[in-house]
Amino acid sequence: MKNYYEILGVQKTASKDEIKKAFRKLATKYHPDKKTGDEAKFKEISEAYSTLSDDKKRAEYDTYGRSYAGGGPQQGQQQWGGFQQGGFGGVEFDINDIFENFGDFFGGGHGNGRRSARGNDVSVDIELTFKEAIFGAKRTLKLTKNNSCTTCKGSGAKQGTEMTTCTTCNGNGKIRENRQSILGQFATVRECSVCHGSGKIPKETCPDCKGAGVRRSEEEIEINIPAGIEPGEMIRMTGRGEGVKGGTSGDLYVKIHVQRHKNIHRTGSNLESVLNVKLTDALLGAVYGVETLDGVVDIKIPEGVKHGEILRIKNKGVPTGGSSRGDFHVKIIIDIPQRLSRSSRKLVEELRKEGI
Repeated sequence: MKNYYEILGVQKTASKDEIKKAFRKLATKYHPDKKTGDEAKFKEISEAYSTLSDDKKRAEYDTYGRSYAGGGPQQGQQQWGGFQQGGFGGVEFDINDIFENFGDFFGGGHGNGRRSARGNDVSVDIELTFKEAIFGAKRTLKLTKNNSCTTCKGSGAKQGTEMTTCTTCNGNGKIRENRQSILGQFATVRECSVCHGSGKIPKETCPDCKGAGVRRSEEEIEINIPAGIEPGEMIRMTGRGEGVKGGTSGDLYVKIHVQRHKNIHRTGSNLESVLNVKLTDALLGAVYGVETLDGVVDIKIPEGVKHGEILRIKNKGVPTGGSSRGDFHVKIIIDIPQRLSRSSRKLVEELRKEGI
């Protein structure tokens, strides 16, 4: 049994924010597009986050070991069973029942054994300017993908048409096939490819999607990028992936790339830059204009400031929630002149005599 808390590296008492941060960190590391990517690991942490980020699913998982996703084992079935009779000896048993019962116990089933189809996930990359990443932004994507047919709402049926029993599976939604093995006769069950497990087919198909339930079309998606997002982070948009007939759409994953700023860089919730100061201004003090993401801000250079000293401009860093922001740090670099004029050299020599 998978331990979702261990997969995300959090305690069972972790808050939603802690779970979200843990998922973002791992998703960045294991995304298949990265050199350190691991598709299997990425799917595993996505599965864990999908459960633990949902209050209902998390409560069910904490109680039963995993979310039931809407249903438990069928009435009259054993939770761990699957054999119609004990032992082998040529006795027939349904191997599909074994997997369905396990699926019900771990959250994959829905009481009637049918699983809801799910569309493919979609992954896209977005590049932001440094300022957009700090303050947040809105982007509009135009994606061409399989979308649920708007005419038939994904059913594949013509509007107003009646649904009839699928003659291929006789309304069961499944096709049963018997196979002989050295252990006895196995009965395997697969989803009906005609009705896709629903047991019903329309008398008339949708004229727009020809009964497919989906159409390849362009969709415009608006993405709200939160302030303070970091390079490599993923934004997950539930249900905005590809559609599928009679099921739910997959998810859209947006990977963030951030352009470098020529003068400013980020350290956590703070922003930093370097300020070159003349030797005389370092000795006597002065006022300099510093480029920030909010514009040029005047900063007072104190008398006798040291080389490498950090001066702080409050509340000009990365937004951290509400009106709160980090700080802007300015590292002082004192410019030492390479050559001195005759008069300047004489003044410096006088300073040396004074012990300065």
